[in-house]
Amino acid sequence: MASVSLNTQDLLKQAEALSAKDSAKAESLYRQILSQTGTAQDTEHSQILRDQETALVKLGELYRDQGNSKGLAEVITLSRAFMSSTAKAKTAKLIRTLLDFFSTIPDSQEIQVETLIDNIAWAKREKRIFLKHSLETRLVSLQLESNQYKPALSLIDTLLTELKRLDDKMILTEVHLLESRVYRGIGNLAKAKAALTSSRTAANSIYCPPPLQAALELQSGVLHAEDKDYTTAYSYFFEAFENLSTQGDETGALQALKYMLLCKVMLNLPEDVTSLLTHKLAIKYSQLREVESMRAIARAHQERNLAEFEKTLRDYKEELSSDATTRSHLAALYDTLLEQNLLRIIEPYSVVEVDHVAEMVGQGRQAVEAKLSQMILDKVFHGVLDQGRGCLLVFDEPQADNTYGAAIDTLEQVGKVVESLYAKTVKIA
Repeated sequence: MASVSLNTQDLLKQAEALSAKDSAKAESLYRQILSQTGTAQDTEHSQILRDQETALVKLGELYRDQGNSKGLAEVITLSRAFMSSTAKAKTAKLIRTLLDFFSTIPDSQEIQVETLIDNIAWAKREKRIFLKHSLETRLVSLQLESNQYKPALSLIDTLLTELKRLDDKMILTEVHLLESRVYRGIGNLAKAKAALTSSRTAANSIYCPPPLQAALELQSGVLHAEDKDYTTAYSYFFEAFENLSTQGDETGALQALKYMLLCKVMLNLPEDVTSLLTHKLAIKYSQLREVESMRAIARAHQERNLAEFEKTLRDYKEELSSDATTRSHLAALYDTLLEQNLLRIIEPYSVVEVDHVAEMVGQGRQAVEAKLSQMILDKVFHGVLDQGRGCLLVFDEPQADNTYGAAIDTLEQVGKVVESLYAKTVKIA
């Protein structure tokens, strides 16, 4: 049976050599390796298993490069037979490796969810609890990406109950972090902060891997930014950026850098954006479109140029609108910039036509009327919209009249005198 082991090794070498030139032939060879039965002696059987593990990964890489999500899902299903004869820890690592290949295949989320649900059911039947929790955590992550918050929270509740019973701190840290991100997604910041605190508590009792630590720093920064505490948020993003850069995670580091630049803009320090990009770790990203988009936003903000700001949002729509954090803060910044432009335009007037204001600011009349109404209600300035005449009447800031306050203070003092006199009469009596 020694020829069997040698055969799988030979087949593996042939398949690897053909993978770039003849993918169909390479696929056939990989499948041939996987079809080998393990009836050899212990040493030879171990070699077959090692070759089959390599073949599974290589076949998965082949389908990943082809963008064949269905083929990749089939490989994961095929791997079950192999996984039944290997250690459970190796099984979990292998299936995670295969699932990671979906990330580069476009429009594969739906089939990835189906694959996860199918494998979670299999892991439950086989009583592979660790693998089940790992797959369920990945499913929550996918549901979060597709904004399926309700099913994500339902699965998180189940997971947390099981994990607390098993006291698995590592996955508990990950699940609490996902819980924080889900609550932030639905706008419940109080619960998002509570979940992040739970995640940090669990992380403090174990060795927290650098990627997970960076994810915690990133989420901390996001929540502080939601509270408008951009200084603290910046420090968290900087920690995450350094951590991810050291690990070589360029995608994660770029996201953290974008958030750092966003914080500088929101702090009214757009001039710091250029100096920040001279940092030794940031230089390599300075020419990317994602970074250039933030540089353009900083320029528009520095010049208080609303038209340039809108143009930047259009020109870099994908870079600035795909991320919920960037999108929400830039919307707030746009609102502030519009407010500042309106105040500058109406400042010299006591009465001004709304059409003129709309023309000067480059916005539609209805949008300008709505914004002016909001500013009046928020007491940003004092005025009245006369819609019959289509004008805005701007008033001087009213001077505070202290007469009523002084009268109340006098009455309070008289009250104290009366109470004092009453107390003395009681004593005399």
